[in-house]
Amino acid sequence: MIKVVVLGNGNVATHLTKAFKKAKNVKVTKISSRKIEQLPDANIYIIAVSDDAIAAVSSKIKSKNLVVHTSGSVAMNSLQNHGNKGVFYMLQTFSTNKKVNFSKIPFCLEAQNKTDLHLLETLATSIGKNIYHINSVQRKSLHVAAVFVNNFTNHLYKIGNDICKEHNVPFEILKPLIKETAAKIKTLSPADAQTGPAIRNDQKTIKNHLTLLNHHQQKIYTMLTKSISSLSIKKNNL
Repeated sequence: MIKVVVLGNGNVATHLTKAFKKAKNVKVTKISSRKIEQLPDANIYIIAVSDDAIAAVSSKIKSKNLVVHTSGSVAMNSLQNHGNKGVFYMLQTFSTNKKVNFSKIPFCLEAQNKTDLHLLETLATSIGKNIYHINSVQRKSLHVAAVFVNNFTNHLYKIGNDICKEHNVPFEILKPLIKETAAKIKTLSPADAQTGPAIRNDQKTIKNHLTLLNHHQQKIYTMLTKSISSLSIKKNNL
């Protein structure tokens, strides 16, 4: 039986605790990060708080047992506890009212020694199956990549939705296209899957598009168009 304490009140802490409660051989306790002085004994303490609070929260944990955080951008050595340190990072977006299927989520694990790494693997496989050994430098790069493919992409969905609303067009019409674009990269590289006026250098269409956009949208459209066009030029020159 692995005894786990999850520290935090956010989406990650909540979903993780729910998953551990259903897992075999795991006993989990969820505690607010403000009540650290009341921590029960555990094999693993999981800090699931904002990045800026990780160091402060970890410094208050007196146990010599393993302490990990769930951040994609914070180094393992940022933990300030006096015991062993590690990382239990799940690369996924977590929302309050959206159910999470942990069996499909990549677990990116890091620890200071093989024993702790094995313990984290055992814990991760109690709720999931996609396990990766990722060090702090790799994880930072992975997190930046995740911002591009998730946060930035979702912001572009928001802009697309704004354009649809402005011109009284249902955003739902775009949803099959969004699904197909995401599905393509299962069999094609993102570079090979790229389509659109920028990759074709269709200047007439690009100019027409720009006339429909506000200033903020034009800046983003132009920047992304230049980036895609430069890749097309580079590819054609190889």
